Amino acid sequence: MRSRAALAALPGVLALAAAHAEVDPQLCFACHGPNGNSVNAAVPALAGQPAQFIGTQLIMFREKRRTDPQMSPVAAPLTNPEILALGKFFAAQQRAAPAQKPSEAVIAAGRKLAEDYNCVVCHGPALHGQQHIPRLAGQQKEYLRTQLRGFKAGTRFDMDGNMTSAAQRLQPADIDVLADYISGLE
Repeated sequence: MRSRAALAALPGVLALAAAHAEVDPQLCFACHGPNGNSVNAAVPALAGQPAQFIGTQLIMFREKRRTDPQMSPVAAPLTNPEILALGKFFAAQQRAAPAQKPSEAVIAAGRKLAEDYNCVVCHGPALHGQQHIPRLAGQQKEYLRTQLRGFKAGTRFDMDGNMTSAAQRLQPADIDVLADYISGLE
């Protein structure tokens, strides 16, 4: 319940403090790539993600509701204005084109899975995300696989339980097809 309250208050709190933000997004480039375009298959791309999504995740890392050996210490000292500034910066960055395009068979199977498992309901028809829901299209393939496996296993932070619930029916082959398909989307 506290997470939902924090999420509901996020836009107002961060908007009030935005004028004082002085964080350098280049600090994020070491892991997330230039302007948030990750070149590491295991590290998510941030470019083009919804600002509210980035802010929400940083707050969850800062509050230790979501943990990661690299991100948790980075997020711990961030202020609300810095989080807002980072969200706005990465949301405004141009996404790099996907490194690889999946085969036509993977595209057809992936599109069907994305519709059957209702990915398009929350993440949007083109999987570009919205508000606090991440953009999936063009995300790093291994990162997608890891996150889907974590949701299925119940080990990945899930604020409202929707992803954990949705991932329960996924078979390992479905996860592979979805990751291949989604990572190749523009």
